Amino acid sequence: MRAFVITGPGRAEVQDVEPPVPGPGEVVVEVERAGVCGTDMEFHSGAMAYLRTGEARYPVRIGHEWAGVVREVGDGVDPGWLGRRVTGDTMLGCGHCARCLGGRQHLCADRYEIGVRNGWPGALAEWLPVPVRALQPLPATLDPVLGALVEPGGNALRAVEAAALGRGERLLIIGPGTIGLLAALMAAARGAEVHLLGLPGPALDFARSLGFPHLHTGRPEQTFDAVIDASNGSGSPALAVAAVEPGRRVVLIGLSAEPSRLDTRALVLGDITAVGILSASGGLAGATELYASGLVDPRPLVAATVSLEEAAPVLAGRRRPEWGSAPKIHIDPRLPG
Repeated sequence: MRAFVITGPGRAEVQDVEPPVPGPGEVVVEVERAGVCGTDMEFHSGAMAYLRTGEARYPVRIGHEWAGVVREVGDGVDPGWLGRRVTGDTMLGCGHCARCLGGRQHLCADRYEIGVRNGWPGALAEWLPVPVRALQPLPATLDPVLGALVEPGGNALRAVEAAALGRGERLLIIGPGTIGLLAALMAAARGAEVHLLGLPGPALDFARSLGFPHLHTGRPEQTFDAVIDASNGSGSPALAVAAVEPGRRVVLIGLSAEPSRLDTRALVLGDITAVGILSASGGLAGATELYASGLVDPRPLVAATVSLEEAAPVLAGRRRPEWGSAPKIHIDPRLPG
């Protein structure tokens, strides 16, 4: 089969590789769409932290936001999965440690992460092996575009839920990228007044086109009932704490390339709760339901769908002018190069 392989920093190619064979408890999915995210771009550039810790090494087959159809099942898997459109959890815990048994399999020390950690191959390929326990079935109303947005949507939904907002309360989201905009759409669907903070330019202009009028390019004068930091700025966590109402919540889902500085005295003296969000685990079903209900339509966030052969320039940050300012690029492995 054809698969996109990153062989080193700035080096990648489409290779012919052996197709997967489902092991016990696994299925093989024919990939219809796979999203490209910041983690994938870090693998391409060489900046991804797992490359330094040994949790990942080249060659890497990326892709953890995906949707497809189950085409093969391994031993012990209900054949009823065959032909079903699915997406799935990125985090694959061992299944028997205390964290896994306690419902925190996404924090398992020995976990695989599809397309990210410990060598599990990713979805920028024609076929993808997945444990059946990680599958999220998709209703017939969800096409591959929406299906491949469930994983980032699960992250965003967990962040919105962690913010613990009531209807009509004010939410500030720092970072108008894919996760920030998905969180904005989900929070607005729940009745929150959403504000977005980012750099002046196309990203905020795009947010305005989605119907968000409350946009900021510097620290707002007012405080907010919750703040979600979905940026990669090292100063954003401190800004989030300064902008939240005392006694409320700051949710941290963005990661900066360098350590963030946060004075914990501000948390203590403001009686502020800070919550970290890692992965979509626990949010996949909720994101699927939101999309299926029509309350949230994330399709406008997808700028283009391209082939595996076009993935390398996308990962290097090169975009065609006609794609506009929408943040997400999808890959369809079935497209000719």
